[in-house]
Amino acid sequence: MDTVNLVVLTALIEYIAFILVVGATRGKYGVTAPAITGNIQWERLYRIQVNTAEQLVLFIPAIYGFAYYVSKPWAAGIGAVFLVGRIVYFFGYRKAGDKRLIGAILSAWPSYILVVGALTGLVAGLI
Repeated sequence: MDTVNLVVLTALIEYIAFILVVGATRGKYGVTAPAITGNIQWERLYRIQVNTAEQLVLFIPAIYGFAYYVSKPWAAGIGAVFLVGRIVYFFGYRKAGDKRLIGAILSAWPSYILVVGALTGLVAGLI
């Protein structure tokens, strides 16, 4: 379970990094709190942060469910793809909105696989 916990904690560290980037760039791009609009570059960074929070809500319970009902090593491996996907998403979206697709796929699909796998493992255990 240590590898699964490592992946989850790394995902949270990624999220913290995104929060810090957004906070640190408010002044650079002239977006004063509480505004969330005003500079397109900053708005993309903000969307990265918000989208990552949205993804974590799905990812964290899914990876733990998959680890419990299916396989801890596979959960960690699939979770590692999620981590890479978030990094690809960050660097792509930071450049332009249309460059986020690969990172979005690399981080969304692992969560979907983890949810379906966990549910399948749970149901298989029940019958």
